[in-house]
Amino acid sequence: MNVTNLFINLTSENPERLTAFYRDVVELPKAQDMGENAFMAGGAVLGIDGHSETKGPAREPQRILIDFFVENLKAEQARLESRGVAFIRKEGKEPWGGIISTFPDPDGNYCQLIEYKPT
Repeated sequence: MNVTNLFINLTSENPERLTAFYRDVVELPKAQDMGENAFMAGGAVLGIDGHSETKGPAREPQRILIDFFVENLKAEQARLESRGVAFIRKEGKEPWGGIISTFPDPDGNYCQLIEYKPT
């Protein structure tokens, strides 16, 4: 398979609220020419949309983890906390060398800040 792009389509019962969160709180940049609800996240595009069968919060929020690799986890975590984001895990150290802080988005999907600097 020759994948030319990765688009993650995150559906919500309230896509406007979820779009505002990723745009205004997380501050992901807009994906040019992909619509108002699409954001760049590294080399992938995160799109927010509604779906007739998506109701309520995520039932298994750990099933799909939205991982944001960042250079400075402490700074990004502090910035998000100052905007009201509550973390459910803070600066957890992994055996493979990563540091992870986890927070839910407004739909309960788990997002993770990951700082990984292999030595």
